[in-house]
Amino acid sequence: MQKFSDLQLKEQILKNVLNAGYETPTPIQAQSIPILLEGGDLLGIAQTGTGKTAAFTLPMLQHLSDRQFSLMSCEPRALILAPTRELASQIKEQLDKYGQGLKLKYAVIFGGVGQASQVAALRNGLDIVVATPGRLLDLMNQGHCRLNRVEIFVLDEADRMLDMGFINDIRKIIPKLPAKKQTLLFSATMPPEIATLAAKLLHNPKKVEVTPPATTVERINQRVIFVSKAHKYQLLRKILKEESTELTLVFTRTKHGANKIVDYLNMHQIGCAAIHGNKSQSAREKALEDFKSGKIKVLIATDIAARGIDVQGVSHVVNYDLPVEAESYVHRIGRTARAGKDGSAISFCDDSENDALHRIEKLIKLKLPRENFIGVPEASVQSSRPDRPYRDPRAQQRGGRPAPRSEAQPGEKVIHPPRYEHAPKAPRDPNQGPNKPDDKNKPKVGFRFRQKKERY
Repeated sequence: MQKFSDLQLKEQILKNVLNAGYETPTPIQAQSIPILLEGGDLLGIAQTGTGKTAAFTLPMLQHLSDRQFSLMSCEPRALILAPTRELASQIKEQLDKYGQGLKLKYAVIFGGVGQASQVAALRNGLDIVVATPGRLLDLMNQGHCRLNRVEIFVLDEADRMLDMGFINDIRKIIPKLPAKKQTLLFSATMPPEIATLAAKLLHNPKKVEVTPPATTVERINQRVIFVSKAHKYQLLRKILKEESTELTLVFTRTKHGANKIVDYLNMHQIGCAAIHGNKSQSAREKALEDFKSGKIKVLIATDIAARGIDVQGVSHVVNYDLPVEAESYVHRIGRTARAGKDGSAISFCDDSENDALHRIEKLIKLKLPRENFIGVPEASVQSSRPDRPYRDPRAQQRGGRPAPRSEAQPGEKVIHPPRYEHAPKAPRDPNQGPNKPDDKNKPKVGFRFRQKKERY
């Protein structure tokens, strides 16, 4: 099949696809869409960036658009599970783009934000719910969502679900689904745990494998640069300054490392932002939107965003830290060379990451070109975050405030004021208090205890 018009899609859906600028389906779309239009289960093996989101959203929209009945409150007709908030939002954007004019209702559900609007959307009735496992399970336990009417179930990025520890949540969600439904499972790799899950979840599925597992896109120019850990900052700045970078995505291993890179680049007047799990949802959305619009040219991310960022025009992916899991390398560099364009993937490797590099080359069955970088001493990274106020441990004593610090010149004796200043006590008035003179003449009222007589 050479065009979308050959896939027997509805006229409105085909019009939306053409308006989005697509005429020729990708291999996974060409193979998956006819199977899904027939209503069968599907096991899709495809790396990121191959167009699999449209491969399952287009048939889903066509199937659900034939609705001739009212929606049921809190009972969606289709469920798409995604591992990250970014990927869930990306799928929702695809539904908005391809579902124009179909009068279908859909919403995205994920954690990190208030649930009031999500609960309201479920109560009003939905055709499609795009959700992350944790928040969906939470709303199900609260009684806000029931899955007994789901007609289509999609488990996207199943291997990433396994890596992020969501597999137990998925095992709790699956029993709540009806036995009769169309099930789709997509994964970039097929570890044994996912193969076992697919065998239990899918019924006589057809398998679509576009590329061999854990292979990299041919259009990506890959290379590795050996550099000491202390000079990685300089190397990153050199690449951003000297190479013709358009949009650059930088991956780090830790959240703290991402923040440190932002501080360094800001110190050198390079606009950037970080996106990781410690950021609020609003901050993550703003950083991603600024990156998409070109307001900032560099986005630093942890692996939480390795499959959740679909930005056209990413020219470079930089692995500032090599991933511990070799499969993550494939997902990281898959953020570039999308939609038929070329891209570059540059990996930094210090002395402690040689084993990680060996695992990556063994997985992709390719020996990466090598370079070396020798940095020069420079000022340390200045953090843009405010320091904690200084507290003199000698000034803090039990039950009191710390003594005020006084500034003195070298050699000058410092005389501290008294720690506590109490008002002088007034002289005691004998006519006031419990023993004032008038009380002496009053009869005393109280209990009188009899003395025990001693026995002889």
